[in-house]
Amino acid sequence: MSLTYTAGSLVAARGREWVVLPESASDMLVLRPLGGSEDDIAAVFPAFEDVRPAEFAAPSPTDLGDQRAAGLLRTALRIGFRSGAGPFRSLASIAVEPRAYQLVPLLMALRQRTVRLLVSDDVGIGKTIEAGLIAKELLAQGEATRLAVLCSPSLAEQWQGELREKFGIDAELVLASTVTRLERGLELGQSLFDKHPYTIISTDFIKSTRHREDFVRNCPDLVIVDEAHSCVAADDAGQGAASSSSNQLRYELLRRISADADRHLLLLTATPHSGKESAFRNLLGLVRPELATVNLETPAGRAQLAEYFVARKRADVRTYLTKEDGLSDDSLAERTAFPSDRWTKDEPYKLSPAYRALLDDAIAYARDRVQAAGEQGRREARVAWWSVIALLRSMVSSPAAAAQTLKTRSESAAARTAQEADVLGAPVAADSAENDRLEGMDVAPGAAESEEAGARLLELSQRAAELVGPAEDAKLKALTKHLKSLIAEGYHPIVFCRYIPTAEYLATQLDGKLGKKTKIAAVTGTLSPQQRLERIEQLAAESAEEAGDPAARRVLIATDCLSEGVNLQHHFDAVVHYDLAWNPTRHDQREGRVDRYGQKRDQVRVITMFGEDNGIDGKVLEVLFAKHRQIKKDLGISVSVPDETASGVTDAVVEWLLLHGRQGSQESLFELDSHQESFDRIEREWSSAAEREKTSQSKYAQRSIHPEEVAREVAAVRAALGGADEVRDFALEALRDLEAVVRDPRDGGGDFTAQAGGAPAGLRDALAATLGGRLIEEDREIPFRTTPAVGRGEAALVRTDPAIGAIASYVLDSALDANTPGPRPARRCGVVTTDAVTIRTTLLLVRYRFHLTLPSRTGERQLVAEDARLLAYEGMPSRARWLDDEAAAALLAARASANTHEQLARNQIGRALDGLPDLAGRLTEYGTSLAAELDGSHRRVRKANEEIVRGLKVVPQEPADVLGVYVYLPQQPASTVSGAEA
Repeated sequence: MSLTYTAGSLVAARGREWVVLPESASDMLVLRPLGGSEDDIAAVFPAFEDVRPAEFAAPSPTDLGDQRAAGLLRTALRIGFRSGAGPFRSLASIAVEPRAYQLVPLLMALRQRTVRLLVSDDVGIGKTIEAGLIAKELLAQGEATRLAVLCSPSLAEQWQGELREKFGIDAELVLASTVTRLERGLELGQSLFDKHPYTIISTDFIKSTRHREDFVRNCPDLVIVDEAHSCVAADDAGQGAASSSSNQLRYELLRRISADADRHLLLLTATPHSGKESAFRNLLGLVRPELATVNLETPAGRAQLAEYFVARKRADVRTYLTKEDGLSDDSLAERTAFPSDRWTKDEPYKLSPAYRALLDDAIAYARDRVQAAGEQGRREARVAWWSVIALLRSMVSSPAAAAQTLKTRSESAAARTAQEADVLGAPVAADSAENDRLEGMDVAPGAAESEEAGARLLELSQRAAELVGPAEDAKLKALTKHLKSLIAEGYHPIVFCRYIPTAEYLATQLDGKLGKKTKIAAVTGTLSPQQRLERIEQLAAESAEEAGDPAARRVLIATDCLSEGVNLQHHFDAVVHYDLAWNPTRHDQREGRVDRYGQKRDQVRVITMFGEDNGIDGKVLEVLFAKHRQIKKDLGISVSVPDETASGVTDAVVEWLLLHGRQGSQESLFELDSHQESFDRIEREWSSAAEREKTSQSKYAQRSIHPEEVAREVAAVRAALGGADEVRDFALEALRDLEAVVRDPRDGGGDFTAQAGGAPAGLRDALAATLGGRLIEEDREIPFRTTPAVGRGEAALVRTDPAIGAIASYVLDSALDANTPGPRPARRCGVVTTDAVTIRTTLLLVRYRFHLTLPSRTGERQLVAEDARLLAYEGMPSRARWLDDEAAAALLAARASANTHEQLARNQIGRALDGLPDLAGRLTEYGTSLAAELDGSHRRVRKANEEIVRGLKVVPQEPADVLGVYVYLPQQPASTVSGAEA
């Protein structure tokens, strides 16, 4: 038996109309309900069920809607699309509207047979979104079937949330804390990487031999590596042996994964080289082996790299798709709301007399220990050195941290050799930009080396414990003043500390000191990554309850467990560095948590506190931070401080402090002959790194995708799917028309609430299925939020949210069925008298279906896709003068300027419907033209991949469905109205 129905044709079965899908066979039809989703697909056997051809019925002239009917029906139709006909199969099914610049990596990816990209966009630009777009598209096209994301354990939950909420990818967490549970559910011989197609894996966990080998054997065909710079080490790595060893293990894992030439690999990092050329080359070698040795000094070498490497700063994308980018006009210009600047200020404080005395005694103890240990041997000297640094760093952090450190044994004291002591002790002083051991780094270190030292340290510990509170702790007192000032100006600050005892101490001391309406919470490494996010959300929720009060504020006290990867810009807009880091790059990372895309404040405030008389902070600020800021001012970019540079400076500071004490430290370090040569070398190294970074900005600028190419695709996507504002306006109008009680605060935030108790039963049932029956039964308020991250009982104002889908389905179904009881916001016909036209103009809402043949490296895929278009003509159908697409869309905004007599409306719509056969040729011609455009778009996006382009085909399915007909009449003088009515 031959196929009776072609893919894309309409059939009637089971009391409704369906679209035939390409998976159909001669004895079985695979059908999707007309206007339905992929979840509603069904198989029908024509031998046993009644299946017959169907035609989409024309609108009824007696079922007229108002001026908004066309817009509501169009949006309801477009929300129902889950796979557009254009080259981006996934954009209709994601819960985020990407910025135009975020499409650049996606366009680069689609031009490759096997996707290999190094995405090195600046902090806060949106690398997670860019990677998610590529992953979703490859999965939607069938180019990839499984996905693994490798990231640090502290970022795993955030990745899981982003993929689920924004891209509909439900990934399983594979962490040390979850693997036992996951492995219990496996069958004999089954790998958990086979059972779970989408996984998010801790880079630390996967380093273990057993799990590493299992992962390599069963590695998915698409791998995303976050913070990829931490997975390679420089060939000449000398310091930080532990970190280099970890990097080497990760590098070896990625090298084995990337060896499969058919595996898609995305590497994400904001710091691809950090001044180390060999590490950068190793990273490039993972993308493509030949890139490790390509000559990047030549145009040909840079052009080769440009196909696989994208690196942009905020200035490159703050304003995009303008005439300055080579476009003919600014019609598609996109301005991304990054904060325009950071307001920064260094705030000094002076120690109280009692604290100064304690610090002087601690320095004296430290000097004695270092001198004594130096006479005992190299191992003892290194143990003493790291113990002293731990003591001094805790002492200037807080009395709580000092008391803890003075009672705790030094980790380096367990070392058997000097080298082992350096490995164990180095993390105490390291605030490395590349340090992958943020977990556990905020624990207060130990200073005690042996039992003999215990009595003296215990006495210092007891004295430190007596200094808690603002009376003796001038640093705490100064912080309170700064926070009150920020709060008074409407800011919600984060206070960053080095150690857990300091953070907990501040949270306790500040409680009740910042006003009754200020909520305070502390987040440290004592909490799991998931608990940290939950506590932040809890703090945000508690302060939101007081949102009506202008005094409501929130303050977060955090250690550096939150300084990397976690997005905090939606809840906080100021940063206070309570403890000065010993590497300025760590401050950049802290500030980057709030100074990023999505921050509503135009200016983020940053306060850096430092002790001007503690002998340490002032010198670190003078040497490291002053140079870092000067480079940023001169070059306009932030350059990571080489770890060796930071360590060299802080070592010199501590040595000078031990030799001369606090008072001697008031002299400039640069005046010391003994350190001048060292500082000159540091200056040269850092300046060299800055120059390399500056050169790379121009050398490796993204040039493989021209803005004009992006603009063309952005325009096509917007034309097919609409935007976020359209979804919000639709939900507001539809709910109001459906007699829900809507409360829109109009505060600029976009959120609103609705009670659906008065809405039709069909809508209430649909909302109950997605939001919870009790919420609807009790007629409670439903929050509609502009963010895709919503809780149970809330709806996100995005096209993929189930509640929005339920509203759209009800509006569409009720428009198609004139017998639907209750209010019907959209209608398939309408007549409007308006001053927006000067001649009778008719607007058609037309649904086109296309049968797509999409070749891929895994074989051909047959798809049916839909598109909704507006066509408009002036005059009568037999002599129609067709308008362009822009003019047709503009009619949706036309508003009635006068009433239209009922009989006149029926006459006009009747003539328009009677004339539809005269328009068939134009509708077919437009569909053929649209198919050619889609074909060209597919080929254009994949133009560099001849294998994928070969065999591509887009065929329109005839006839097109005329969903709506709307007549716009020019307003006539009063004396002519009666004649027109006749």
